[in-house]
Amino acid sequence: MGMEGIGASVVRKEDKRFITGKGRYVDDVKLLGMTFAHFVRSPHAHAKVKSIDSSAAEAMPGVVAVLTGRQIVDDKVGNLICGWAITSKDGSPMRMGAWPAMAPETVRFVGQAVAVVIAESKNLARDAAEAVVVEYEELPAVADMPSALKPGAPQLHPEAPGNVVYDWHIGDEGAVNAAFAKAANVVTLELTNNRLAPNAMEPRAAIAEYDAAEEHFTLYTTSQNPHVARLVLSAFYNIAPEHKLRVIAPDVGGGFGSKIFIYPEEMVALWASKKVGRPVKWTGDRTEAFLTDAHGRDHISKAEMALDADNKILGLRVKTHANFGAYMSLFSSSVPTYLYATLLSGQYNIPAIYAEVMGVYTNTTPVDAYRGAGRPEASYLLERLIETAARQLKVDSADLRRKNFITQFPHQTPVIMAYDTGDFNASLDAAMKAIDYAGFPARKAAAKAQGKLRGLGLSCYIEACGIAPSKAVGSLGAGVGLWESAEIRVNPVGTIEVLTGSHSHGQGHETTFCQLIAERLGVPISQVSIVHGDTDKVQFGMGTYGSRSAAVGLTAILKAMEKVEAKAKKIAAHALEASEGDIVIENGEFKVTGTDKSIALPMVALAAYTAHNLPDGMEPGLKETAFYDPTNFTFPAGTYICELEVDEATGKTSFVNFVAADDFGRLINPMIVEGQVHGGLVQGIGQALLEHAIYDSNGQPVTASFMDYAMPRADDVPSFKLSHTTTLCPGNPLGVKGCGEAGAIGASAAVINAITDAIGNNKLEMPATPDRVWHAIHG
Repeated sequence: MGMEGIGASVVRKEDKRFITGKGRYVDDVKLLGMTFAHFVRSPHAHAKVKSIDSSAAEAMPGVVAVLTGRQIVDDKVGNLICGWAITSKDGSPMRMGAWPAMAPETVRFVGQAVAVVIAESKNLARDAAEAVVVEYEELPAVADMPSALKPGAPQLHPEAPGNVVYDWHIGDEGAVNAAFAKAANVVTLELTNNRLAPNAMEPRAAIAEYDAAEEHFTLYTTSQNPHVARLVLSAFYNIAPEHKLRVIAPDVGGGFGSKIFIYPEEMVALWASKKVGRPVKWTGDRTEAFLTDAHGRDHISKAEMALDADNKILGLRVKTHANFGAYMSLFSSSVPTYLYATLLSGQYNIPAIYAEVMGVYTNTTPVDAYRGAGRPEASYLLERLIETAARQLKVDSADLRRKNFITQFPHQTPVIMAYDTGDFNASLDAAMKAIDYAGFPARKAAAKAQGKLRGLGLSCYIEACGIAPSKAVGSLGAGVGLWESAEIRVNPVGTIEVLTGSHSHGQGHETTFCQLIAERLGVPISQVSIVHGDTDKVQFGMGTYGSRSAAVGLTAILKAMEKVEAKAKKIAAHALEASEGDIVIENGEFKVTGTDKSIALPMVALAAYTAHNLPDGMEPGLKETAFYDPTNFTFPAGTYICELEVDEATGKTSFVNFVAADDFGRLINPMIVEGQVHGGLVQGIGQALLEHAIYDSNGQPVTASFMDYAMPRADDVPSFKLSHTTTLCPGNPLGVKGCGEAGAIGASAAVINAITDAIGNNKLEMPATPDRVWHAIHG
């Protein structure tokens, strides 16, 4: 459609309000009679709640109520759920310990709420919370997986003996054993995927209002999927009937997966609003975010790869322990199983794979999906392993990858996934050219002459996006379908409203979704508005995560658009006295092919609503809906290459170059895609070099502020050189694949592979801080 359709780098419409301070976030909402909540949180990782004395707090000025975990349990508010059922290798179901919204008897991680103070202001609530006296009986805690699995270790949940959630497996163990038996070479690697705190720009928040006259609740919340939030709150937590609960997610300042879930604070706010008869507002501070937002990653793995004498991969064996923290969160069970182990084939033709995953409870913050959710862990393990193999075999790592690439599509992996299309050689070629791979040995020698250690690291990632289709994920234990919905409303004057179940928390939906409409109808994007995030306005949808907004959400919009166009063409043909088959849409007009006869979209829309001259039997109006359930995941892939230098005297790493060659299928808005890749790369580099959520042996978090948890800043990351190769996804009519998580999936391995190449020591864990790198250099 010219400058605003698919493929155009249109400036984001929503940025005008964001950069001028006109965004409307949950904390901006003000309701009449609003009160403020502050939670009383456990200072212990594991303890019995012996008693709570709130008398002093209740006597303080401005205090409306002090409510406890015992009260919310007595009111029959349900425990938090996990929405994906996993079965252990022995056929037993996963062992889920009860997680009440506020602990009535036992706390299991530092920061777990035991009570909430409701007051007239935030500061009054905070002050009163300090006056609540809680008597605890401290219990022994386990803060890491090896300690939790020792015989006689403190037990978190009676439902989970030995602190084991499940012991799951996938693949053909016999085939893998046979592959290793005939292998010419075996490569082994033990590694840790470090725990991360998500740290979205906007902390979580919730405002709940109960209307006693209508017996109706409204919840404003920082959610990536408000309809799912409403479903869970009504169907499982007994907060309110679904038709008596409205969930609104206005502007959301970042999520990265951490805002998919239902947290205790939303449940308590809704329950408390009915208890006190007034709206209740809670806005988390950054310390609460560190303590209570679902953490990411935290795996310990041993991986073994078998290769033949020609360096072709024969088999892969993986044993992973995954830390779940103190409770099972909404999607936590699926992350180290079906979102991780099913991607262990990577870009490689591996005939046999066998993976075992043991989920473990510890006295730490619950762990769930974080940008990439399982895919970064799989990519990191595999790309570190194949780099290790290249070094052990003394072959070029790019050549080893190329020798083992999948080249024929579709390709069925041994671990469920069926890759539909791809060209892995093209991405590798593009990245190698961009970084001048052939010239690296000379650059390394020149750096050495200047006293610097220079290294080059590759990472060839693949991911599964869309998190669909519903029938497939249902067969694997998912509790919901993963389709998406859309509604297109063409108003009587020709303006267009797109109502989508997808939710934007920084991805640019208000622009890219409009670009599809502009492409189809030839209208300016200013004529189109996107409506999302309100369960009273938008029909049920599944929300945004897993890089599914374009492949699933935008395809649902396309399906609805096709229905609108079909009806509009009938109206236009009737008005122009032409055959419907001769009507084409160009530049906002419906034209009769081969003639100068045309009618503008506003006139077609007006005809639909005045209904004075419609084809016989046609209903008035121009509004259509669609639900789209994809037939397969999408499989973005690419190659990242990092070149860096290490100061031998200090262990400090400095980037020289970082190139990324991605295949995302068709790009709707290349500028927004590049922004998504930049953000993902920074998060991947942050994990590789800086970020680590750490607990001491007593379960006390020692990284609960930005003083201790190092987030990447502008001077910590390089300028990136991005390029794109394209294979169109055959699984959706737009040919798109998803781009939101790629950078976080592929970057970490490239960085660690480069550092280990520079220092000549393959044993290095993330985050590769200067201290760790120095010790790896100097032993």
